[in-house]
Amino acid sequence: MGAVDRRSGRDAEFEAFVAGAAGRLLHVAALLTAEPPARAPAARRILAGALARTYAQWARLRGDDPYDHTRRQVCAAYARTAWRHPGGGGVLAPLSPLERLVLVMRIYEGVAEEVTAAQLGLPPERVEAVCNRAVATLRAGAAAGAA
Repeated sequence: MGAVDRRSGRDAEFEAFVAGAAGRLLHVAALLTAEPPARAPAARRILAGALARTYAQWARLRGDDPYDHTRRQVCAAYARTAWRHPGGGGVLAPLSPLERLVLVMRIYEGVAEEVTAAQLGLPPERVEAVCNRAVATLRAGAAAGAA
């Protein structure tokens, strides 16, 4: 009976985490795949896989931030499948997969440059350069659209 009680507590904790974080994590995945958030099938698949991996590791995440862990899983899943997401109609569609990853992590999620660099396996200077290039690309597109 004790094992069942611990498992149900684990399930309840995980369900509470998903209820609080799934919307934002789906938005992260939709930005990465450049899909409109309302209909983001690839983003939903990426998020579902990331949540499944988080659930499988839930007991080992004690003391760690499950949101951060799941966001890393979303980003890693996107990076593995980026070639499948050439860019839909989303706001980040003009960007390369690496530019999307860096911009979402740095600007949307507010992850420090050094942490982003470590998670992506890049030097911090490269992360800064990619982020600056991505912002310049989006600004140029916005200026062209306004003209």
